[in-house]
Amino acid sequence: MTTTHHGGGRFEAHRHHRRRRDRPGPRDGPACRGRQVAGGVPLPRGARTAAELAGRYEGVRVCAGNQEVVDRSELVIVAVRRQDRHEALAGLRVDSDKVVVNVMAGVGNDDLRQTLATDAPLVRAIPLPSVRERRSVTVVCPSHPEVDSLFEQLGGALPVADEAAFDVFSAVTGTLTAHYAYLDTLTSWAAGHGIDHDDADRYVRGLFQGVGRALADGSRSLRQLAADHETPGGNNERIRTTWFGPANSEALGKALDGLLADLK
Repeated sequence: MTTTHHGGGRFEAHRHHRRRRDRPGPRDGPACRGRQVAGGVPLPRGARTAAELAGRYEGVRVCAGNQEVVDRSELVIVAVRRQDRHEALAGLRVDSDKVVVNVMAGVGNDDLRQTLATDAPLVRAIPLPSVRERRSVTVVCPSHPEVDSLFEQLGGALPVADEAAFDVFSAVTGTLTAHYAYLDTLTSWAAGHGIDHDDADRYVRGLFQGVGRALADGSRSLRQLAADHETPGGNNERIRTTWFGPANSEALGKALDGLLADLK
């Protein structure tokens, strides 16, 4: 998704249908096709990003500030860091005919509504990095036709009934980098046993990229996928039962419980 920076985070807005000069591939450029993207960018870092995007895509418009972004927009995405929200959003006027998408972690819609003092519809969302490739299933709360339509174009929308359920998904999202750290640990372990680090890195990446493709098979549960990838008494079963046993699983559950408590 196209982003511009305000303060420590991002403030985005989408408006109008318009043809671009070139159409990006799955890994290139704004992920929301057919929309104009506006951004207020007072910081040099944001200004550089906006200037680059505006030069590449006809649909990117750089505004003088966030109020102009809101005024020109029908759908506004607020992605400011939680601790910066009051400074970044202070004084903004958001009319009730706008739709506001809140992607700030740990900031509920009631909190944002109080900050913005608006009657506009507010929708929370959790767009993940893979949204850039239009492969991200994005949790939204509550469901809204315009917001659901936007994220359906980016890999799928998963509406949930309330913010309690939303927080559970948000906590699960917090495990992403632990997965990468796990892969790095495997690579370092192999390198510690005399394997060239680059060879170990290449092998681990290929191993888990291949396994990851099996997740597209929705007909098999995750438990079944695990069973299908191991032989009784084999190497995979040994590591799963000796390392990721009940104690490890319980520790992960406690870490998630602690994160969930902080998100509420």
